[in-house]
Amino acid sequence: MRREIRFAAGQVRAGSLWRLGLWSLPEVLPTALSGIVVARAVDDGFLAGDPVRGLVWLAGLLLVSAVGALGTRMVFGHLGDVTEPFRDELVRGVVGGALGNAVAGRGDDGALARLTRQVEIVRDTFGGLLVAIRGFVVTAVAVVVGSLSVSPVIAVLIVPPFLLGLLAFAGMLGLAAGRHRVAVLADEQLAAVTSSVLAGARDVTATGTEEHAAALVAAPIAAQANAERRLAGVAALRTLCFAIGGWAPLLVLLFAGRWLVDGGLTAGALMGGLTYVLFGLQPALQNLVGGVGGSGLRFVVTLGRLLDAAEPPPSGRPGERARSSPVANPSPGSGAGRREIELRGVTFAYGPRAEPVLRDLDLTVPAGDHLAVVGPSGIGKSTLVSLVCGLVEPDAGTVTVGGIPATRLPPADRVLIPQEAYVFTATVRRNLTYLHDASPDELDAAVDAVGARPLLDRLGGYDADLAPAGLSAGERQLVALVRAYLAPAPIVVLDEATCHLDPAAERVAEEAFADRGRTLVVIAHRISSALRAGRVLVLDGAGAAHGDHAALTENSALYRELVGHWRPADVPAHAGG
Repeated sequence: MRREIRFAAGQVRAGSLWRLGLWSLPEVLPTALSGIVVARAVDDGFLAGDPVRGLVWLAGLLLVSAVGALGTRMVFGHLGDVTEPFRDELVRGVVGGALGNAVAGRGDDGALARLTRQVEIVRDTFGGLLVAIRGFVVTAVAVVVGSLSVSPVIAVLIVPPFLLGLLAFAGMLGLAAGRHRVAVLADEQLAAVTSSVLAGARDVTATGTEEHAAALVAAPIAAQANAERRLAGVAALRTLCFAIGGWAPLLVLLFAGRWLVDGGLTAGALMGGLTYVLFGLQPALQNLVGGVGGSGLRFVVTLGRLLDAAEPPPSGRPGERARSSPVANPSPGSGAGRREIELRGVTFAYGPRAEPVLRDLDLTVPAGDHLAVVGPSGIGKSTLVSLVCGLVEPDAGTVTVGGIPATRLPPADRVLIPQEAYVFTATVRRNLTYLHDASPDELDAAVDAVGARPLLDRLGGYDADLAPAGLSAGERQLVALVRAYLAPAPIVVLDEATCHLDPAAERVAEEAFADRGRTLVVIAHRISSALRAGRVLVLDGAGAAHGDHAALTENSALYRELVGHWRPADVPAHAGG
């Protein structure tokens, strides 16, 4: 519980807290003056035979209540300044944890529920707790000050039992949080077991194993019932704490009334003290006990689960592998950098009745090679990318990278840049170094190699804020290309990742990757990409042909047609045909 409280407290900005505190002063003014006004109305008005004066005092309290209503309105208006940054931090943690699990090759089925439901629960509960705790603090201070103004002896009588109840409540919070957490886990365990049993209800009935099925759920039911009973005990303790802190001061004043009046305390002062207890301390303590003891415990448990999920995995975070791996060209003998891609008899179709997109494909891409994949739209080029990157499994055949099945390849060993580049709201530096914590020299070298220097200058440098909506599609692709260039992965796959660049910029970017010595697979948007590649794979729906430009020009009618429709706007000097 301490971790959750420290995290929540750390998200409260001092400026926002001060604004809440300042607007709390007019809000609590009616409570602070209520006892004084009642005392004056009784002593100087009604008991003195002047009811008009008594009514004037009470009317003044109504006017002060209007000021308090304005303070309450402003408090809730500024509450968003505290809760929204807190929500944003939770969202960053949930998304970061999910991405970390994905990069580490672990599934995270609960990420969506945490993002769409649990974050909102925690945010709303956080706001409610802030209101309850803030209201309690300012009300308690106002009551103490007001009761001292009416008569110090009243404060001496009501404050000690109030503090005793408050301390008892604070002491039981740890116990309550532990029991609430056990109840949540017991409920989840019961749901998991009963779901499994109910899913096989027909089989249970058919085989006559009802007793066995009942035995499976008996233990979780008992555990959940026991946890709920223990929670009920905590609720009883909360009620006792409220009785001590809220009702004991009232009883003390009532029992001491005769002695107080004999000692010179006026009836109005006594009624003022009772007003402070009934309309100040009791509501404040009840809100605190109900808010912190009820929704507050749910807040701690739910926030704890969010923080657990947001913690980075022990390995596989973006940048973690990069910090231990240089960006320099992988040496020919390095195991990590020499990953040969092999497809043997690969067939893939989108559904059991669908026509295969790829059929009996055999392909070898040697480590460090540069392969361009060409063919008409919808012919299976992006499907090939998904198979090579291990995002899908073939219906038949095998896809291996360095002898490892592609689906088991560590995610950090390959980089896939799709056509729609991913750019997020942050600084330019954070966008570029998302996959590798690069040094300034590495950053400059990558930006210059990919041809992104003009874009960097336009944005205002590495520390400038980057808004995705302010970038064109081509500029977003340049950002993603620099990011991929910095990553130490031995395999880079560009799935039309340069389609929004002009031919000259596309050539600069592709040649930058080809010169790195890493295995490069390019889904070609222009046939000029094929001319720059050492090897070309042509997909035509019925089969596949691969080889260099000269061989395919001679042997592939589709390749000749694609080249024939192309007008040389960016031909490298070494290209023929």
